[in-house]
Amino acid sequence: MQAHMQIATGVQGLDTILGGGLPQARLYLLEGPPGSGKTTLSLQFLLEGLSKGEQCLYITLSETAEELCEVASAHGWSLEGLHLFELGSAESAMGNGRLQSVLHSWEMELDETVNMIMSKVDSIGPTRVVFDSLSELRLLAQDSLRYRRQILALKQFFGPKSATVILVDDLTSTGEERDGQLHSLCHGVISLERLTLDFGPARRRMQVQKLRGVEFIAGYHDMVIRHGGLDIFPRLIASDHHGHFVGTPVSSGVEEIDRLLGGGPLRGTSTLLTGPAGSGKTNVALQYVWAACERGERSCVFEFDERVGTLLARSAELGIDLRKHLDSGLLEIMQMDPAEISPGEFAWNLRKAVEERDCSVLVIDSLNGYVAAMPQEKQLMLQLHEMLSYLNQVGVVTFLINPQHGLVGTMSAGNLDVSYIADAVVLFRFFEAKGRIRKAISVIKNRGGAHEDTIRELKIDRRGVTVSAPLADFQGILTGTPEFVGDDGALLGQTDGR
Repeated sequence: MQAHMQIATGVQGLDTILGGGLPQARLYLLEGPPGSGKTTLSLQFLLEGLSKGEQCLYITLSETAEELCEVASAHGWSLEGLHLFELGSAESAMGNGRLQSVLHSWEMELDETVNMIMSKVDSIGPTRVVFDSLSELRLLAQDSLRYRRQILALKQFFGPKSATVILVDDLTSTGEERDGQLHSLCHGVISLERLTLDFGPARRRMQVQKLRGVEFIAGYHDMVIRHGGLDIFPRLIASDHHGHFVGTPVSSGVEEIDRLLGGGPLRGTSTLLTGPAGSGKTNVALQYVWAACERGERSCVFEFDERVGTLLARSAELGIDLRKHLDSGLLEIMQMDPAEISPGEFAWNLRKAVEERDCSVLVIDSLNGYVAAMPQEKQLMLQLHEMLSYLNQVGVVTFLINPQHGLVGTMSAGNLDVSYIADAVVLFRFFEAKGRIRKAISVIKNRGGAHEDTIRELKIDRRGVTVSAPLADFQGILTGTPEFVGDDGALLGQTDGR
């Protein structure tokens, strides 16, 4: 076997980050506090080897074989065929006086433990080894110099054996401080973290601190532990994805709406639909989705705010039959829980929709839900910018729904201003005319080309989405409460009871 070959880790996302896997026959450090997912990742690494017929060894100084089996059982795994060596099994070989410090000093315990580990490795000849954990070895050594000498001795011992070794460090014996000298001894270092937020479940993330001779995706990557193992979501880098497409306009199926945007938003652009609650943003976005599905294009809606059943029911009342496209597979609606999903997982789901299911029209409803999934606001705009850049480069038409604070009067987008990121901005407003509250739609920005600077009335009823001819006589537009003072004939007729 060639030492430079890369082997799969058993975690698809981690293999993507590493550019294919870990270089074979090297020593690696996997560090992180308790509960960060080290044991789960270690078992997946060994089970991947077992699936390929390799000899795999788990050396545990901190957990019993029974505890490891419980972890495996929780994920639906079987450890049959995996060699387990636990510290407790060494007691009989070392004698009943092992725990009596008068008869067995800590120097003897350390030497005997290491010798037994080496003997076990020699007898099995494994190609994958996990050593869990270094904290127990530190306690046995009781001296930093002796401890590092033992680590160096282990590295030299495994060197000629063509075994890929993962040393697990739970950082408990170092006060959760990273061991810089240990980092320098290892070929690569993977760090896991567990973060507790003010609300919701704990968030986990990882990063590759170093990996000699391999170009990897640096930075933090979100991850989760679910039934079946650990999932890692590689950080999205838009510059790595360039698709070939023609930037043609995308029609909504409503001629007047298309006319507002000079024929429709172009492929490879993002459109921000912004306005107060109830002004018609989601309905207009669904009109584009429905038209795309009618043309045979795949679409995806990431729904943060509204229940999918409610969305389907009200779209059906507007004459937009989304259920038939759901059944045919052209449309996918994914219910997002802001309290549960991390930004990294969301970006990964978005990538799968585009790359695996070939979605060409995508809706995020709404940005408020996306903000809720990202408590660290300083990083939000960077992640959103990277995500939109990726979608634009692969030719996807993206609709971002941005509810504004307030219903009438001066309205704001809160702490999130994404209007400069979006390629087109469609503004929705309520206006007053002849004792009735009506809706208005206008385009205030379109990088993709020319657009109308007019204001049109928007009506949404059982006949679907209807847009009037341009309304010329408005006043008070800039105050946020526009009022129509023109001829009644320019307005759309009475609603049908909705």
